[in-house]
Amino acid sequence: MRSDYSGPQLTALVALRFAIGWHFFYEGVSKAANAYWTSAGYLDQSQGFLSEWFVDLASNPSTLAVVDAMNVWGLILVGLGLMLGGLTRTATFFGIVMLFLYYVATPPWPGFVYSIPAEGAYMIINKTLIELCALFVTLFFSTGHIVGLDRLVRILRTGNAVQESNA
Repeated sequence: MRSDYSGPQLTALVALRFAIGWHFFYEGVSKAANAYWTSAGYLDQSQGFLSEWFVDLASNPSTLAVVDAMNVWGLILVGLGLMLGGLTRTATFFGIVMLFLYYVATPPWPGFVYSIPAEGAYMIINKTLIELCALFVTLFFSTGHIVGLDRLVRILRTGNAVQESNA
């Protein structure tokens, strides 16, 4: 697919997509590799407008097992999609949903105090929200159709490596 992006623009967008993908993938694999990992402590700490729902999820062991599996595999699959540029828009959308849920589960709002460790002192905006915003930006640039498996699938489907514009 022909791109109207300059080389540096495309490189920056793909690097951003890949870096976020790596973060998702690494978090998923590290959770999967830890037999003792569970989201229960995170969900139990929830404050804000959806806190009752998050705490309820953590209180039921069978529901928690499903939530944990969805979290681990969601992180891995979104990460792979973003890194490889496959199903990029779908991966981006679900990445945004996951980050939104993480953010509203333990928002860094004034007056909220958590026993789980925080990486810094924030007021409203934290690293999760920044990553969500960065992923939101990548949603509007189909870099997977230019650099990624999405491009390969399109070429195999149409037999044409060059198309008009990705507008």
